[in-house]
Amino acid sequence: MKAVLFRRFGGPEVLEVADLPDPHPGPGQVRIAVRAAGVNPFDWKTRRGLMGGDLPQTLGQEAAGVVDELGEGVTDVAVGDRVYGHAARSAGQAELAVLDSYAPIPAPLGFTEAAGLPTAVETATRTLDLLGVTGGTTLLVNGASGGVGSAAVQLAVARGARVIGTASAANHEYLRSLGAEPVGYGEGLVDRVRSLAPEGVDAALDVAGSGVLPELVDLAGGAGRVVTIADYAGAREHGVRFSSGGDDRALHALDAVGELVAAGRFSLPVARTFPLAEVAEAHRLSEQGHVRGKLVLLVDSAAETRR
Repeated sequence: MKAVLFRRFGGPEVLEVADLPDPHPGPGQVRIAVRAAGVNPFDWKTRRGLMGGDLPQTLGQEAAGVVDELGEGVTDVAVGDRVYGHAARSAGQAELAVLDSYAPIPAPLGFTEAAGLPTAVETATRTLDLLGVTGGTTLLVNGASGGVGSAAVQLAVARGARVIGTASAANHEYLRSLGAEPVGYGEGLVDRVRSLAPEGVDAALDVAGSGVLPELVDLAGGAGRVVTIADYAGAREHGVRFSSGGDDRALHALDAVGELVAAGRFSLPVARTFPLAEVAEAHRLSEQGHVRGKLVLLVDSAAETRR
């Protein structure tokens, strides 16, 4: 099968689409014929060597496709079912991928839209759970217009929370469409947020990692009310919880979001798609930041139209 691979750490130029042996699912896993795979900041951070690991490495945390092989004990899906989920061993950007957690693709979605959901939805759900976001919570999301930020806004609103989100002025109307109250990021953030919430906020989620943890701690009334997924060093310095998933992943999130998608209460726009062979260009765009929504690789040329 063809799969994205790099044999040395570096820039996007180190990426290649190589021939690798077909993977097979273990107990509780499924294999899919991949139709589309998401691209995340984790991918370029891995490629640059920021996440460590041995070489060579494959890439891809999330994928959508059609089940073509079942692992031992799998009874909740069948060969031929449309599913999306998290790729085992970060190897979803390939023609075949093993998923270690998965769910049926919500009926309104095609493969392209579904491929961009798993990481953002799981991360948003996990962090909202850590912050205890419920009805009546006032939540500040720093970096609210990207993939995880957009998911966090919508899931928090669905829980009945009030959401204030930071973004560039060009994305303010987009945040309003998701149900958030937008504010600009940068100098003066505390004053802008307090103009909307004079007593501060109940909780703050940092998705952007833009060095604003002290301001978020101030606004939330303490480090224990702040979670970051993007500023490990800042979290250690300021006593903020850093969440990277691991054994604490919110694996229930994919099933739960399906109901919101079907009800028209959740969507995550696909900013741009690329054929698998153009994965380097997708990395360049992801690394630049400021992408509204998701970047998706089309592994199957018919993925955009086949549902």
